[in-house]
Amino acid sequence: MLDQDIKQQLAAYLERVQEPFEMVATLGEDAKSAELRELLEEIAAMRADKITLRTDGTDARVPSFTLARPGSGTQLRFAAIPMGHEFTSLILALLWTGGHPPKVEPEVIEQIKALDTDMDVEVYMSLSCHNCPDVVQAFSLMSILNPRIKTTIIDGGMFQGEIQAREIMGVPSVFAGGQMFHSGRITLEEILQKVDTGAARRDADKLNAKAPFEVLIIGGGPAGAAAAIYTARKGVRTGIVTERFGGQVNDTLDIANYPGISHTTGPEYAAALEQHVRDYEVDLITAQSVAELVPATQPGGLITVKLGNGGRLQSRSVILATGARWRNVGVPGEEEYKTKGVAYCPSCDGPLFKGKDVAVIGGGNSGIEAAIDLAGVVKHVTVLEFMPEMKADAVLVKKLNSLPNVTVHTNAQTTEITGEGGKVSGLKFRHRGDGTDASVDLEGVFVQIGLVPNTEWLGDTVQRSKFGEIEVNARGETSVPGVFAAGDCTTVPYKQIVVAAGAGSTAALSAFDYLIRTPAPQAAAAAPEAVTA
Repeated sequence: MLDQDIKQQLAAYLERVQEPFEMVATLGEDAKSAELRELLEEIAAMRADKITLRTDGTDARVPSFTLARPGSGTQLRFAAIPMGHEFTSLILALLWTGGHPPKVEPEVIEQIKALDTDMDVEVYMSLSCHNCPDVVQAFSLMSILNPRIKTTIIDGGMFQGEIQAREIMGVPSVFAGGQMFHSGRITLEEILQKVDTGAARRDADKLNAKAPFEVLIIGGGPAGAAAAIYTARKGVRTGIVTERFGGQVNDTLDIANYPGISHTTGPEYAAALEQHVRDYEVDLITAQSVAELVPATQPGGLITVKLGNGGRLQSRSVILATGARWRNVGVPGEEEYKTKGVAYCPSCDGPLFKGKDVAVIGGGNSGIEAAIDLAGVVKHVTVLEFMPEMKADAVLVKKLNSLPNVTVHTNAQTTEITGEGGKVSGLKFRHRGDGTDASVDLEGVFVQIGLVPNTEWLGDTVQRSKFGEIEVNARGETSVPGVFAAGDCTTVPYKQIVVAAGAGSTAALSAFDYLIRTPAPQAAAAAPEAVTA
C-alpha cells in the first residue's frame, strides 16, 4: 500500500504517539475494503505497542474505520481511504488521537473542550481537493478534543450514492445533524464562531483592548505577508487582520513561476507565508472580516478599522491588501445553483462530475487549464470564450485542441444557467457573430473569468477605479494620508503572486517612511482617538 519512503516517514511521525488507541474497521469483501485493510495493518504494525487494529466494526458505511482512545468517549470516523491530499489529515488524526498536542493556540483548545453542544458532523471531501484538508483537520481535532462532537469524514468519490441523494456538487460540504452546515473552505476559528455563540462578543472585547499599531495590514495574502515581514524587520509594531491567511493563494493548485521556487502548491505556499510572518513579532489576527475604514482626524493620527464582529483596531498607518475573488458571470441561474452544479474550483469539485458533461466559462489560462484538467475526469467539456479568440497561452490551447472530449465555442456570450430539480441541467449562450442562440445539456458549470477586488467595504473612503480597484501611485500610496495598498485589490497591472509580494514590500517601505516623517500628534500618541460607533 505505502512505498518504503512513505513508510519510513510515517513510522517517524508515529513515534510521537503517547497514549494507546484503537482503529476499528468495518470491512467488506470489495477491493476498497482490501485496500483499507492493508493500509491500517501497515499503520498498526509501526506502533504495535500503542495502536490496536480491530476489524469487527459495524458501521453502515463500508469500508470505514474509527479512531478512539478507550474510555475517552471521543470518536472520529473515516469513511474513506485517506490518501492523496488527505494523507496529512490521517497522520494528524493518528497523532492527536494518540495524545500528541496539536499546534493550536491553548485558548482555542480550551474553547473546543468547553463547547457544550452535541454535534453529529459529516464532512464530504474529495482526495484531489486541496481546500478540503483544512476542513477535515478542523473537525477531526474538534471531535478528538470534545466527546460531544462526533465527526465522520466521507470520500464523495467512494460514496456516490450519498453525494447524489444529498445533491452535493461541491466539496468540502459539511452537514451537522443531517442539515447543511457549510459548503466550501472554512477555518477552525470560523467554525468556532458559528457554533460558539459568545465567541464574537469575546473576540470583539479582546480586539478593542489592543494597543494601537504603527502599521496595521488588512489581508494575509502574498502582499499582506510581504508587507508584514518588511515592517516587522523595521522594528515597528505590526498587526495583520485577515479572514484566512494566504487568501486566494489557498485556491491555487500549482505555482511554478515564482522565482527561486521551481514548484509548490497554493496551500503549501500559504503555509510557508504564515510561518515566515510568525518568525517575527507580528500580531496575527485571523478569521476576522473588516467592515469600515475611518481615516485619522489629523496628520499622523490614528486610523480606525472597524471589524465585522463589532470590534475595532487602531493604527498610525494602514496597508490595504485585501486581494480579489473569483468574478461571477452575472447571468440568471448562477447564484441559484452555486454548489448545485455551479463551481469555481475544478481541482476540488471536478471528481464529483466524473462521467458527466460540464462547461468551462473562460478562455484565459485558468479556464483552459481547468478544461484540460476536467477532460481527464468528466465525459465531455464545453468551453465558452467571450472574445473571438482564446486568451490562454498557445501551449495550453494546443493541448486543449488535442483532447477528443472537448468542444470550444469562441465569440460566445453565456446568457443563462438552467436547472431542474434544484441543480444545474444546462447552459444557454449566444453566438456574438450572428446573434443566434444555442444551448447545451450538462450537469456542471465551472466559472473561470478572472477576479474582482475585495474593496466594496471601503465605499468612498479611498479613491477607486471604475473596476473597484484601489488607485495607488508608484509608492503604494492611496488618496488618504497614512493609508497604503498593495496586491490584487489595486490598480497595479498583472495580478500575479510575485507582483503582489513586491507591491506589499513597496507599501511597507512607504508606510515606514510615512511614520518617520509624520510625527504622531501628542493627543493621538497618548490615547486612542474617539470614534463614533
